Amino acid sequence: MANKHSDSAPKKFRTIWISDVHLGTRGCKADFLLDFLRHHDSEYLYLVGDIVDGWRLKKSWFWVQSHNDVVQKILRKARKGTKVVYVPGNHDEFLRDYTHLGLKFGEIQLVQEAVHTTADGRQFLILHGDELDGVVKHAKWLAILGDWAYNIMLSINHVFNIVRRKMGYPYWSLSAYLKHKVKNAVNFISSFEASLANQARKRNLDGIICGHIHKAEIRDINGILYCNDGDWVESCTALVEDWAGQLSIVHWADKQVAEHSEVALEPVAATTFTQTTTRQHETS
Repeated sequence: MANKHSDSAPKKFRTIWISDVHLGTRGCKADFLLDFLRHHDSEYLYLVGDIVDGWRLKKSWFWVQSHNDVVQKILRKARKGTKVVYVPGNHDEFLRDYTHLGLKFGEIQLVQEAVHTTADGRQFLILHGDELDGVVKHAKWLAILGDWAYNIMLSINHVFNIVRRKMGYPYWSLSAYLKHKVKNAVNFISSFEASLANQARKRNLDGIICGHIHKAEIRDINGILYCNDGDWVESCTALVEDWAGQLSIVHWADKQVAEHSEVALEPVAATTFTQTTTRQHETS
């Protein structure tokens, strides 16, 4: 993806978390992710599940050059010294069979879950999140049906946004809108977030970092910091840690809309583990 800042030096964070990329599907925003990875480096890079969509690839093969470029970019970062840790999710669950072996693939560490210590000494449990999703755990057929419906919605959303772009409007996510408006979806998300926070509490940790539900979030849940890094099929978001240990969410799709529309946006300061997420618009 062309970018007017393509020649600038990458911005370096202490840690970056990304998940739910779903390489191997038509809905994957690989170009956006590749652009993000080109503009950002980090000491640690956590891949928090569903990076490759094994469910979809089993049904039909879809793998374009941009998907391969993302894989190559991550491998290159690992070779250059970034500590890359891969925590598989439900869509790339085939990798979970190898997590107990302590294997590395191209300098990428494969683990079932991880604990990350921030620069300010807080400890966070890192897992994908499907482990506490009752539908995925106890009724996989229903999860697969839901995945099929979700992909149809993404296809509709893709066509809808082509029309919006031609009319001069920015990207808009139908799925994200429904998640905020449909009561059952809101209740499921709230229950999911509370369950994940409780897992961190049981282990005497300060917080939890996950993916799975495609909804980026940073909020305090009864003294536990719940963080979700979002996805790269709808919102194009990543969770980042700066060198002081502060966590924030980067909304890369918003940044791209602003740059390509040549709209001047005021920078927004990063949150210090508050209940609000940030939309970072500073130039990399």
